[in-house]
Amino acid sequence: MAKSSQPTTLDNDDPIAIVDGVRTPFAKAWTHYKDWTHADLGRQAVVELVNRTEIDTEQIDELIFGCVAAPMNGPNVGREIVLRSQLPKHIPATTVQMYCASSAYAAVQGVNALLAGTSQVVIAGGVEAMSAARARFSLPLTHALQEAASARSIQDRVNALRKLKAADLKPQTPAIEEPTTGLSMGESAEEMAKQYGISRQAQDEYTEMSHHRAAAAFEEGRFPEVMTVLTGDEYDTPVDRDTMIRPDTSTEKMAGLRPVFDKRHGTITAANASPLTDGASAVMLMRQSTAKKMGLTPLAFIRSYAQVGLDIEQHNLLLGPTFATPLALERAGATLDDMDLVEMHEAFAAQVLANLEIWKSDQLCQSLGLDEAIGEVDMETFNINGGSIPIGHPFGATGTRMIAQLAGEMDRRDENLGLLTMCAAGGLGLSMVLER
Repeated sequence: MAKSSQPTTLDNDDPIAIVDGVRTPFAKAWTHYKDWTHADLGRQAVVELVNRTEIDTEQIDELIFGCVAAPMNGPNVGREIVLRSQLPKHIPATTVQMYCASSAYAAVQGVNALLAGTSQVVIAGGVEAMSAARARFSLPLTHALQEAASARSIQDRVNALRKLKAADLKPQTPAIEEPTTGLSMGESAEEMAKQYGISRQAQDEYTEMSHHRAAAAFEEGRFPEVMTVLTGDEYDTPVDRDTMIRPDTSTEKMAGLRPVFDKRHGTITAANASPLTDGASAVMLMRQSTAKKMGLTPLAFIRSYAQVGLDIEQHNLLLGPTFATPLALERAGATLDDMDLVEMHEAFAAQVLANLEIWKSDQLCQSLGLDEAIGEVDMETFNINGGSIPIGHPFGATGTRMIAQLAGEMDRRDENLGLLTMCAAGGLGLSMVLER
């Protein structure tokens, strides 16, 4: 079993409260937010969160933001958000990276700061502006340009560039692949689908369900955390909902799509995988006692969390939920059967279905080194408002999107316990138990 050094319990006498959560509508990359930077998007969510809670900004002690593809000219996105907003400039801000779980990890860091007493009010969130991700130069071209820039004569500049080969001039476009294995996330998902017998039909049926649930949630007003963002050259074009949800999609429509990663024998298509997305999200965290003093009513409390790392030479890197969830449940003093709602990040429909298949099997769990089955999920309580496939997946923002979404739904339904769990690149996983 994967090992973790995280604390086994949180403070039950004065628990960590999720006071509120906000996110921008998530949009397909290179569309509505195509000219926006990470700080532009992140600022939108943070400013709206502060405005909704009406908190005195002087009471905010820290801002922690997750971001995966941080820009080179401002990689501490969290600090840029503080500097470009009405927040007091003395607020320390950091940016963390845990791939797809980055903003959930930002929330974990906020929890730890609150438990340690070094902060009383923390904003945790995340952002990804895939539209702003830039192609990279090759290392030989980078060295040549640096040498040319410092050259004292035209001849020296020419000599610096003369060393280059044609291949050195080709830009390296942003790619989603494991630097250790060289496999893309999609290729890992294909391996998982084959290993656990997850069919194309099952993936498409799950995708259809997730889209329909997300569409219904918007129509029924179950996404109050989604703000309206003004876009366009004149900032006169409102975007008030996620742009990739397809309420009329069906398995029949998806059946005609070709596999993306294994074009001959594959089952993963553009439809049953999460899309490249721009967006930002944020939550406000504080102790229950602090919320009471401020007159704020929490949506939910964080009861436990667990983060794990897997040996990706031994295990599929998308198994993070299977390894992190038993630890989070154990630390919460609960079982899967106790969970009223369960949320799992939908990187791919195949990854979701494979993890759920493993969870209910003693044999499959034990083959991974776990003691016993985690349990079988009731699909009527699982990702009930849709997940990352229809909503979108801005890498750095998905974690706090899930925290706000789960906490909000628990509050609306007056449910007691909820679980959220995520896989992340590099064989990472993070799970969290919320309570009311």
